[in-house]
Amino acid sequence: MRLRTRRRSSARSSGPFRSPWTHVAQAAAALAAGMGVGRFVYTPILPLMHTQAGLSSAAGANLATANYIGYLVGALMGIAMPALVRSPAVLRGSLIVLTGSLVAMPATHSTTVWIVLRLLAGLTSALIFVVAVSSVLSHLRDHPAHLPGWAFGGVGAGIALSGLLVLVLRSVADWRAAWWASAGLAAVFAAVSWNLRPEGTPASDAGPTTGPARPSPRPHRWFTALFAAYTLEGIGYIVAGTFLVAAIEQSSPGWAGSGAWVLVGLAAVPSSALWARLGRRWSRPDLLCAALVIQAVGIALPALIGGVTAALISALLFGATFLGVSTIALAAGTHLQFPRSVALLTAGYSVGQILGPLVVTPLLHHGYHQALILAALVVLAGAGAAAVLRIGFPHHMAVVRSTVPGRWSAPAETTPVRTDRP
Repeated sequence: MRLRTRRRSSARSSGPFRSPWTHVAQAAAALAAGMGVGRFVYTPILPLMHTQAGLSSAAGANLATANYIGYLVGALMGIAMPALVRSPAVLRGSLIVLTGSLVAMPATHSTTVWIVLRLLAGLTSALIFVVAVSSVLSHLRDHPAHLPGWAFGGVGAGIALSGLLVLVLRSVADWRAAWWASAGLAAVFAAVSWNLRPEGTPASDAGPTTGPARPSPRPHRWFTALFAAYTLEGIGYIVAGTFLVAAIEQSSPGWAGSGAWVLVGLAAVPSSALWARLGRRWSRPDLLCAALVIQAVGIALPALIGGVTAALISALLFGATFLGVSTIALAAGTHLQFPRSVALLTAGYSVGQILGPLVVTPLLHHGYHQALILAALVVLAGAGAAAVLRIGFPHHMAVVRSTVPGRWSAPAETTPVRTDRP
């Protein structure tokens, strides 16, 4: 009863009551526009630009790198200027600029202009991401962990729907139509997310203020291992996230690459919510290590085996893990109570995404398979760092009373509160 009373009073203090699922839907739409379409639609369109627009493999890698540099700049802006995270105008302006960058891609054949447009897309997608995620963690903090997980699933929905668009259009239209259709899809998601409430005042991010807490151990050694694992994941996953479709189409029918990318999105939709539920039984270091190993297998499959079956299994494994890894890693950083953990992890991840395409560019002259194998090895190295994280990990950083829900607490009437969740 005390839990329900707190939730009702929290809802009254934050304004008119709305179903948490409304907030989930709006945040998911923002992430679908900013990440699922704005960033990742480039992956299924890339083979079309190779064959129809004369884009070389090296230039394709440069466009990817420009997008990731823009994403890092946007993430750093969110860190340096916290007010951006709480601004509806920033969210709406970013959605407009992002959609415009997609519309403008077919208007030129200039690689330089494409680089600028992808840089803008990366910057705005990062701002959309930090606004949407901060909003979810702020307004849904008193709800079960699977709700924010479903919001993260918007990234998968955007990947699946934009990939399906490209799959349909590739047989009846050209690369220009694919970009325009993707811009239209981003505009629809932007309209759904237009009234998303950003994060409240900084005080709203404070954790529970009642209940005794144990002294927290120094988290530096665990955070170092976590930072290494997440940065290596940024390097490895982005190679697959950029070149997976093109790699599959080298040895499989043309529809297989785009079809696999749709499957990546479909697998990603429920993945964060499912990994959050697994956190009730297993620790975050164990889950992070398992997710990275599974992802490494998925990335390597198209290069080691080839064929449609391997491509579809690869897509399923990759889609089921890449959002889950982010969910687990960011939650673990928050749990360690390391200062500015989310900002630091996001920066390391962003740097990894910039390095990924640059590291594999020399290998692209021989196709994409060698690049995928290298990416899988890097992700396995990240799993090794996650295994180090397991050693003595402080699962109980603080004691939280079951009557005071924390950010990731489960409903008290069904599941006891786990003290290893922030």
